[in-house]
Amino acid sequence: MDSGRGIGHAVCGRSSLRKEGRMSGARHEIAPEIAALSLEEIAARHTKRFAAIEPDWDAFADSRTEGNRRAQHRFIGAGGSGKHADPSVVPAGNFTLSILLLPPGQGSGAHTHEVEEVFFVLQGKLTVFLEDAQGRRLDVGLGPWECISCPAGVVHGFVNEGTEPAYFQIMIGKGRPGPIGFADDAVYATELARTRAMT
Repeated sequence: MDSGRGIGHAVCGRSSLRKEGRMSGARHEIAPEIAALSLEEIAARHTKRFAAIEPDWDAFADSRTEGNRRAQHRFIGAGGSGKHADPSVVPAGNFTLSILLLPPGQGSGAHTHEVEEVFFVLQGKLTVFLEDAQGRRLDVGLGPWECISCPAGVVHGFVNEGTEPAYFQIMIGKGRPGPIGFADDAVYATELARTRAMT
C-alpha cells in the first residue's frame, strides 16, 4: 500500500524491493499507532541517539545506595525503571532496551522479573550472578560482546568487579515490565511504592 510518502521509491541510489518486483507489499500489517505516519515521522519517533539521553541515576529503587549506584540510559521503553510515561523514549512494543553505566565496585541487588532479562556487555567487565532456591550462587564473568539471558523468575544481579566503568545493554522481554522483584524485602517495598506512585 503506497501512500505516496516514499514507499516504493529509490533509496540511496538503489531500487526498493517493490520497484524491482521482488515484493508486492508488506507481508505483515502495520501497527495501528503508526499507520497514518510518514516514513519521516516513523523514523523520528523510533530513532534514539545516545548523546541525546540524560543518564538517570534514580532509575531503580536501590540506585542511590552505595554498592548499587548505576545510571540507566533509556532507548526503547522504560526497562525496569517503571518510568513508562517517559516521553523521550522510543515507544516499546514487546521488549525494552536500555544501556546501563556501572561504575567500578557497583552493581544491583538480587532480583527477578516476570520475563527474561538480557545483559549484553559493550565496554568493560561485568559479573552476573544467578541464585537458586537454596541460596547457591553462580557467578558468570562477561566482557565486551558477551551476553547472558536470565530467564523469568531466576534470581540474578550483577556487579562491576573491574577498575573501569562498564557499559552494557539490557533488554527485558516485555514492553511494560512490572516492578522489579528485589529479593531484599525493604528494597522490594520501596520498589512497589515507587512504581505505584508513577501510575
